[in-house]
Amino acid sequence: MFKKILIANRGEIACRVIATAKKMGIATVAVYSDADAQARFVQLADEAVRLGPPPSRESYLLGDKIIEAAKQTGAQAIHPGYGFLSENEAFARKVEEQGLVFIGPKHGAIAAMGDKIASKKLANEAKVNTIPGYNDPIDTSEQAVEIAKGIGYPVMIKASAGGGGKGLRVAFNDKEAFEGFESCRNEARNSFGDDRVFIEKFVEQPRHIEIQVLGDSFGNVVYLNERECSIQRRHQKVIEEAPSPFVTDATRKAMGEQAVALAKAVNYQSAGTVEFVVGKNQDFYFLEMNTRLQVEHPVTELITGLDLVEQMIRVAAGEKLSFAQSDVKKIGWAMECRINAEDPFRNFLPSTGRLVRFQPPEQDLFQGQATTENGVRVDTGVVDGGEIPMHYDSMIAKLIVHGKDREDAIARMREALNGFVIKGVQSNIPFQAALLAHPKFIAGDFNTGFIAEHYAQGFRAEDVPHEDSSFLVALAASLHQWYRNRAQELGGQFWEAFKRVPKRDFTVCVLDKDGGHQYVNASVAESAAGQPSIVTVQAEDGERVYNLAIEKYVGESCVSGTVNGKPFTAQMERGKGRNPLATRVIHNGTQMDAIVMHPSTAELHKLMPHKAPPDMSKYVLSPMPGLLVQVAVQAGQEVKAGERVAVIEAMKMENVLFASADGVVKEIKAKQGDSLAVDQAIVEFE
Repeated sequence: MFKKILIANRGEIACRVIATAKKMGIATVAVYSDADAQARFVQLADEAVRLGPPPSRESYLLGDKIIEAAKQTGAQAIHPGYGFLSENEAFARKVEEQGLVFIGPKHGAIAAMGDKIASKKLANEAKVNTIPGYNDPIDTSEQAVEIAKGIGYPVMIKASAGGGGKGLRVAFNDKEAFEGFESCRNEARNSFGDDRVFIEKFVEQPRHIEIQVLGDSFGNVVYLNERECSIQRRHQKVIEEAPSPFVTDATRKAMGEQAVALAKAVNYQSAGTVEFVVGKNQDFYFLEMNTRLQVEHPVTELITGLDLVEQMIRVAAGEKLSFAQSDVKKIGWAMECRINAEDPFRNFLPSTGRLVRFQPPEQDLFQGQATTENGVRVDTGVVDGGEIPMHYDSMIAKLIVHGKDREDAIARMREALNGFVIKGVQSNIPFQAALLAHPKFIAGDFNTGFIAEHYAQGFRAEDVPHEDSSFLVALAASLHQWYRNRAQELGGQFWEAFKRVPKRDFTVCVLDKDGGHQYVNASVAESAAGQPSIVTVQAEDGERVYNLAIEKYVGESCVSGTVNGKPFTAQMERGKGRNPLATRVIHNGTQMDAIVMHPSTAELHKLMPHKAPPDMSKYVLSPMPGLLVQVAVQAGQEVKAGERVAVIEAMKMENVLFASADGVVKEIKAKQGDSLAVDQAIVEFE
């Protein structure tokens, strides 16, 4: 077994590999860019070596420098994690040539499967079901349009070396095929250094199902059940689960056997994933094989009790698999939510900056722990006060739960999301909460078009209505009273005029950004010590009464307790939003900003005029922090609605800004190469 390994990656996956290595008694070496000098994975590793500046092409993609770091520190093997160089055949080959071990498949298997064009041809030879398409590189946009028309729309335009949703577009007409080809080529060139693009038929209403395989150097290959990955936005997975609520035992077996046949055809030796698209009648087609560890591997670990990172290390060290196909377990239900630094209410635009507060829910399952017990696990590479840089992907953490069945897993995930506190940057937690509460998701009735279908106009606050909005009002009033009591205890004689009384009447002003505030009367009657308070809310549909007991108040951000005998967890902040007096309450993805006041004060508040925000309709503003890579217009130019105005690069993705209306450009406010802040003006129209 290895004595020391180097992890050629960063963030969450570097922490994940370190956890298993420590369990196995293996020393670890981290490599880092300047942006990650103080990162969690650097602190966890036994040694750390600087690679270079923040851009990945100047740090994490420098294969020669990573190999040199391994040799200098005495590391015997390199684990590539996922992304960066994990599926780079040349890097894997060079690692082997330098006398080191690549903890992953052999470079020949990476070459065969990592190239999506070659892998489709090989899959055909191995008698694996494949999707119709044009499997040779395409040279021009015009050629792409002709090929797409020949296959028949819709088509999927894909970068041969792509992955993680990058270098991929779906086209429904000639215009989308023409523009999608160029975007795919640009993203592929920038992210992977390989701009080859091919086209295949897009299967409508598909499920995205992947089979986890594991092989050793003795010719043994097993499949570890399937993962359901159909909940996607822009081809990026959002929620994954294992097993699938859709796949039958017969389909699971057939897909698993084809995945094993494909792995054996390339002498696959490590953990890998064979991805399939599955139709509504359980017909399935090979998509691609990922020759690396997947982001969503924890859900497989939790239903099988296997540590996949450990298995990768053991196989790389020359050990034989210690179990056969008949030994693979499928216990309970696991689910994973990707917690990303993005603003769901602003079309999921990236959100970078400092994590003022990072407080995950309490976990009882951990990385490297071979168990299938019910519970919560958090895989992350960040810490409280850490930074989310613009140079890398937007994932903050992976929240994973295991339950006895799917219903139990969903309930555990919803409660865990309620207790996941992230401040300083925006996160997609409200969107995850909305998805988990959607009736069709709960019923398992969805496909890869689920988000596009149900959130076609984007994600809005009204997309997460609370099942009982009066509870949020009751919680706001109760928390306000709790603060008053604490202030009285701390203030002593200065609060003599505000002595406790058995019952207090409040008016809760629920704030609306457009000034249409709602005023709700609520009273809080305190009970004996240790007993719930009785909160009465005068709702529109009648009086609501809540027996509310706050049992735990963590870090002035998370509160838990019981309401009418049932446990709950919610988040709250004071002084948030436009009004410094407001209290923000967040529960089940719903966010409510409110001011709790005396009823007479509320009457005066109703007389306050609403100040409308300034009109910024004549400006094109940067919707995110990022790098301005192109300004496509100039002063004096007439621009039509829908024309390209600028391109911003953030979190390794190109984001194109279009004109929302016809107009004439008055002034260019930013230049190519500028680092932009949120809402920074780029172009002003007359």
